[in-house]
Amino acid sequence: MPDPAVPPTPPVPLDALLARADLGLRRIAGPDDPGVVVHWAHTSEMADPYPYLLGGELLLTAGVHVPEGAGAGYFDAYVGRIVAAGGAALGFGVAPVHDTVPAALVEACAMHGLPLLEVPPRTTFSAVARAVWQLMAQARLAELRRVSEAQQGLATAAARPDPVPSVLHQLARRLDGRAVLYGPEGTELAGAGRDPGAEAGAALAELAGVVRPGAGRPASASDTAGGVRLVAHALGNGRGFVLAVAAPQRDPGDHTITSVAAVLLSLLTGEQPSGTGAARASALVRLLLGGAPEEVAPLLGGERWRVVHGAPDGPAPHGRAPDAVAASALGAALGSALVDPVGGTVRVLVPAERAVAALPGWTLGVSTAVAPHDWPAADTEAARALARARATRTPLVRHGGRPALTDLVPPDDAEAHARALLAPVAAVPALTETLRTWLSLHGSWDRTAVALAVHRNTVRQRIARCAALLEADLDDPDVRMELWFALRRT
Repeated sequence: MPDPAVPPTPPVPLDALLARADLGLRRIAGPDDPGVVVHWAHTSEMADPYPYLLGGELLLTAGVHVPEGAGAGYFDAYVGRIVAAGGAALGFGVAPVHDTVPAALVEACAMHGLPLLEVPPRTTFSAVARAVWQLMAQARLAELRRVSEAQQGLATAAARPDPVPSVLHQLARRLDGRAVLYGPEGTELAGAGRDPGAEAGAALAELAGVVRPGAGRPASASDTAGGVRLVAHALGNGRGFVLAVAAPQRDPGDHTITSVAAVLLSLLTGEQPSGTGAARASALVRLLLGGAPEEVAPLLGGERWRVVHGAPDGPAPHGRAPDAVAASALGAALGSALVDPVGGTVRVLVPAERAVAALPGWTLGVSTAVAPHDWPAADTEAARALARARATRTPLVRHGGRPALTDLVPPDDAEAHARALLAPVAAVPALTETLRTWLSLHGSWDRTAVALAVHRNTVRQRIARCAALLEADLDDPDVRMELWFALRRT
């Protein structure tokens, strides 16, 4: 068997089996290599076990097959066949047939480089096989836990404001290597993790070219360069992007983790489905041609909506400006393709039935659920909620939607009262917005300054100007309540 088919089980380090005090196994020949692993335990008393081995086994024998007077030639042929079959190690039981391990067997194992374990009389072969199974079960559980944690980490990274670098960074950290995204022309668009070295880096770029879309080309490929394991995956969007990974070794679960990252990057670098894009285009055209929002909304798939304003976390006050990929990632995390990046914020129109939760890396303001004709009002609510979230350093703030005392006053009368009360400051929008924000933040100068992205002295000057123009004592809670009532109506 020149290429033994190793069973698809997580390998068990031979050292872990030797460390089991309950077994009492002892290595008496062969290499003392921590890299030797066992895939299963198999008992056989055949003089030639070659036809019954798949490779990677710990072969257990009590020496029943050894003929009386067997010499070095017999044991050399016996061990040679085990090595040819891909056996990982040999365990020899010293009872009940043999009192000691034959010296010729020890010499043969040392010569062929096959680890030889002495199994004491008190240890049954079944106990050894059970210990191997237990260690494999622990390894499988650890592998599943590692893959699950990696999947969660990659999904969270994909929802961050910088999704592509975040996914690559997360993948490189999980594999303890380097992850690179290559563009259709073969250029490195983004990378994360430690440098694998010049030789491995050049080989990684070359391997990425092997899987780039083309007639007869594979979807994935692997190689080794400079002792580094290399893997490349063509992303599934068909646009020529390639994910390539360089890692010092291949651990169980690496393939699954890399495949999850490839799927996420395919979504992040791909185009929206044509059906969804056509519906959005149709809705846009109808709005531009004078269609009412309530007539357009059915094309987008909902009757009631929320507006979400999102700002990437970062240096105050506005963080970094989100790019198109970051905006799309936020929309995907919120379950909506209706995304509009404006300046340092991203506006997302989300169907009301979809829950909006806080997302790592983003500060969010969420409006109440409204019908399409109230979208502009909801946009204003979301903007104010985001300003409040920034000021209070809260990941998510929702605009209050419960009935208020303002509902007890006829709308026309309330609006007339608001216009009359705020007339002295209405001509200066900066004053009304500063007053609104200052009142919503309970008169906090610092938080108002953060929310408006101005200096706190500017806030003080504007509020003092409002007090003078309104001829009101803004420290009076009754005055504040009446002004807040008026501001809510404008």
